[in-house]
Amino acid sequence: MRLAIGLIGLVLLAACDTGTEQRDAVASTRTVQRPYVPVPPGTIARGTAAQEAALAPPGPQVTPDLVARGEERFRAFCSPCHGASGRGDGTVVSRGFPPPPSYHEERVKALSPEQIITVITRGKGRMYSYADRVLPEDRWAIAHYIKQLQRDAGASVGQGEASP
Repeated sequence: MRLAIGLIGLVLLAACDTGTEQRDAVASTRTVQRPYVPVPPGTIARGTAAQEAALAPPGPQVTPDLVARGEERFRAFCSPCHGASGRGDGTVVSRGFPPPPSYHEERVKALSPEQIITVITRGKGRMYSYADRVLPEDRWAIAHYIKQLQRDAGASVGQGEASP
């Protein structure tokens, strides 16, 4: 009887698929390796068209609500590095991270909201992309809030110079 059970077990083990028939196409983690197949031209990922439309200039109308939303999103996503005033003095800088550029530098003041959105979307320098973290409509809000920060800082500097 033991011999019969042993033979049946041996037959069953021999019939098992070991997964080694295609050993050349299997990595050490047993994941099948397939060649890279490029995406066909003209293919659009799901949701991409709507996202691109949301990012297209001129963007939403600038309203106080949009700027307020931009301030909220700025404080959540941008202020840790750029600081609450946009001067590049956020909390991560105080902990040793290299400071990002101030929004009040002339070259950054010259950026349009569309260019700011491009930086938020793609990243630049040490700043990584926020495309998967910040919604397109929130990117517009942040860009317009940054432009308001720049205008407000310019107005306060101008007022300060007029005073004796």
